Amino acid sequence: MTQKPNVNSAAEMELEKAQKQFDAFDANVKEMTLDRMNMAPKQETEEQTKLSQIEIAKAKDIYLKPKRTISSKEKFNEKFRSKYEYDKQYVKFKAENKEIIGESIELWSKPYPGLPCENWIVPVNTPVWGPRYLAQQISRCNYHRLKMEDRVTGGDGGMQFYGQMAVDTTVARLEANPVSEDRHVFMGAKSF
Repeated sequence: MTQKPNVNSAAEMELEKAQKQFDAFDANVKEMTLDRMNMAPKQETEEQTKLSQIEIAKAKDIYLKPKRTISSKEKFNEKFRSKYEYDKQYVKFKAENKEIIGESIELWSKPYPGLPCENWIVPVNTPVWGPRYLAQQISRCNYHRLKMEDRVTGGDGGMQFYGQMAVDTTVARLEANPVSEDRHVFMGAKSF
């Protein structure tokens, strides 16, 4: 670190105040762990396409299959067999692309070691049947919006210092909403 410049006592006090504020800000940024950010509330949004139960019943059943598969050299761990059997069950859901509205979702999945990597193209805003692990992966696609608080924490010598960094909300980038009369069959509440 560089040496402190030789300045008068008032300026030195200002430098010490600025250093303390910088240290507090640095400590707050270091506290920003993923666990703390995941506690932020998820931003509520409306569905892009609302479907009635009659439209759902009349809709053609679309079953998704991977576009491409790449095998794995790993061996499947048999401890996870029952969980995998549950996760590979097909469920009916409607995917939404919140970032690029109307564009199909293309993603890769590999739910467990030892299974092949699969490339999926999921149409949006229409009911489709796909494996539960695919719907779960789509539901986990979100990001955290960080912002500085708008309150003034100090101001000396013509400068104003603003508050600390805080997590505003968790924003969904992609969503997979269940489509069924019997939602409780494959969901807890709104999670797959």
